[in-house]
Amino acid sequence: MFPPNHPERLALADEVHARPPEPVSTPARASYIAVLIDADDRAREQAHLAWLCHRHGVMPPAAEATHFRADIGAVRLKWERHGEFSGYLFIVAGAAEQPFAAPAAASLPAAWLTDIPGPTVAAVHVEFLAGATEPPDTAALAEHFGGHAVAGSCIADGAASVYTDFRIHDDGYSRHLVFDRQLTQGQAGRTLQRLTEIEAYRMLALLALPIARRQTPRLLQIERELATLTDGIALGGGDDEHLLQELTRLAAEIESGVAASQFRFGACKAYNELVMRRIAELRESRLPGVQTIEEFMARRFTPAVATCNTASQRLVGLSERVARASNLLSTRVDIARERQNQALLSSMNRRAKLQLRLQQTVEGLSVAAIVYYLAGLVGYVTKGLKAGGLKLEPDLLVGIAVPALAALAILAVRRARRHAAEETTP
Repeated sequence: MFPPNHPERLALADEVHARPPEPVSTPARASYIAVLIDADDRAREQAHLAWLCHRHGVMPPAAEATHFRADIGAVRLKWERHGEFSGYLFIVAGAAEQPFAAPAAASLPAAWLTDIPGPTVAAVHVEFLAGATEPPDTAALAEHFGGHAVAGSCIADGAASVYTDFRIHDDGYSRHLVFDRQLTQGQAGRTLQRLTEIEAYRMLALLALPIARRQTPRLLQIERELATLTDGIALGGGDDEHLLQELTRLAAEIESGVAASQFRFGACKAYNELVMRRIAELRESRLPGVQTIEEFMARRFTPAVATCNTASQRLVGLSERVARASNLLSTRVDIARERQNQALLSSMNRRAKLQLRLQQTVEGLSVAAIVYYLAGLVGYVTKGLKAGGLKLEPDLLVGIAVPALAALAILAVRRARRHAAEETTP
């Protein structure tokens, strides 16, 4: 007994057993088609498979299935759904009179093959010939591959030899020819799986190559523009705001390129690793006068992948360089603005001091005016009292009242100033 299972335990345990190779008894013919499939087309793909199954009285795959196998008449069908593509493998027992003269795909309805949802990215015929003890001569191979140069090797520790030209022939399929010496059904199935996956993953990896080629001229132009802008930053003679706007424009263009291509470039890297791993699993050994599949890939496929990786790295590198240049220029612009702000604050301080002096001058004049006005009132009052019979000296009383009135006026103005300051202080 043990605690309850993790919700994903069973699914994860079954993952290592998913998509096992199909056992193959040689001689046999196989055809493989890989198509890109969008999420919106998944239902149409299921319906397309279901139509073929119903036609031959076979239970179709469940809606949530990611792989399916069934016997469709004389054809063994295997369907697998991957992240961005689906693979269809068709196997027919027995050999044709001539290799590739009657491929396995020819045993299925042509209209059904044509209507498989999604564009084809890989299509390959693989034929197993049993009982071969010696590799065929160059002339015989040329007949099977249209006179093209052929790559091949002994595989599975000498249990078989495989030949291919990695070309798409007139029927739209590439070709692999396997001469079986002592392959078991499991070995033949694994060999078939590796050969078809090499072809599919190779083509999926190379989907990034047109993107890399399209972006290369623009990357060169962006590098030149960035160098010019960086020189302008270093010399410091240009308009910093204009330089910053240009850098922002370049950054937006680069990020747009990154967003549009990084998935494809990342997929190229992942598929390349899968191709190299499948080639290693073949356990190749050299045949006289024929380059191995690994050598062919090293000369033709690996440089294309390197081009894609270089374009991806250049995009990322340009993004980092533009970011550094933008940060440097932004810092310089911020410093210039700080200096402008400091000069503005100093000017405001000078204005405030002048305003204070002017205010003090106005306050002094105000005090004088108030005292003059109040002294006049005192004079009028005392003159009136003297006229009423009191013995008063108006001029003397006005002279005595002026200092007192001045003191009171000064106190009143200071109090008003203090009250205004308290109201304006947060």
